[in-house]
Amino acid sequence: MEYIDLGQTGLKVSRFGLGCMRLPQEEEESIKIVRHAVDHGINYLDTAYMYKNNEVLVGKALRDNYREKVVLATKSPIWHIEKHEDFERLLDEELMRLGTDYIDVYLLHNLNPKHWETVQRHDGLTFLDKMVKKGKIRHKGFSIHNTFPAFKEILDSFDWEMAQIQMNILDENQQVTIDSLPYAAAKGVPLVIMEPLRGGSILTDPPREVLDLIDSFPVKRSLAEWCFRWLYNRPEISVILSGVKSIEQLQDNLAIFENSASGVMSAEEQELIKAIQKIFESQKAIPCTDCKYCLPCPQGVNIPKVFNMFNRNQMTKPHNVQKIAYRCEMIFNKSSGDHCAACGQCEEKCPQKLPIMELLKTAHEELLEK
Repeated sequence: MEYIDLGQTGLKVSRFGLGCMRLPQEEEESIKIVRHAVDHGINYLDTAYMYKNNEVLVGKALRDNYREKVVLATKSPIWHIEKHEDFERLLDEELMRLGTDYIDVYLLHNLNPKHWETVQRHDGLTFLDKMVKKGKIRHKGFSIHNTFPAFKEILDSFDWEMAQIQMNILDENQQVTIDSLPYAAAKGVPLVIMEPLRGGSILTDPPREVLDLIDSFPVKRSLAEWCFRWLYNRPEISVILSGVKSIEQLQDNLAIFENSASGVMSAEEQELIKAIQKIFESQKAIPCTDCKYCLPCPQGVNIPKVFNMFNRNQMTKPHNVQKIAYRCEMIFNKSSGDHCAACGQCEEKCPQKLPIMELLKTAHEELLEK
């Protein structure tokens, strides 16, 4: 495992960080995965208040002296903040869930415009400084799904010690964008990357042309390895988070990150990535990461699954496997896109800011076509 200094925090962290959001709900399996990761060199773990039961699972995995071996990151649920005192009340709840006295890196979660306004209105930045003095947190950070100008505004507003952004080969010019990397580096703020595989969707039925392109390249690597390599090649990136659902997935990632130094990609490899990006962009897929923030839908629509079926259909035309599955499963279970009541709750919660209501209509019509 490669390690890197996390900015000016004094922490030395693994280039591969375990994103715990997608751990299986089975307690025994989750504990096994976390401990296997730590035993094999991963020392950065990322969770959050809003990940269902996740902090409790992670806390149990970190018993038996595992807590001392890791840099633990979790996040403040800004949408639950109604007054300044709520920040510390919720942090105390997280400390109890995790079974620890302190958080190594504490992030203000998903600073979209509404959440950023909440932080400012209820003095959330002062809260972070107070918690450092109390010893409840050690370092201050934030995560964001927003534009580059919004990222700059937040980054310039406080003495942050890290920032977490979404970045992958398909989101180079989406959200915060690649421009954030040199800007953060110039300010001495290390970056942690989330959604490096866009929730795994990049690997789900990729276009045949992409696989053929990779197979024909002189150096043999999987699509997952190319995606990770493109990220760890950038010296501005400190940690790349990846969620796993099994020991097998974890072992694959561990092998990929055995050699993850920056500045390793040749000009030919960079051109390969550009060609892969171009093929994916031609598929007109919905950029859903399957984070499930949009759920539950009041009408029972399984939004991520509808989008997943649509994307798979786009990539496997002219075969109709996804259309058949949509009719037999989604429509039968009344979880298809046509049950959307346009209440807008999902769009308010979506980190990607997708026009979900419009996309559900598009996806439903496409999947019903003969």
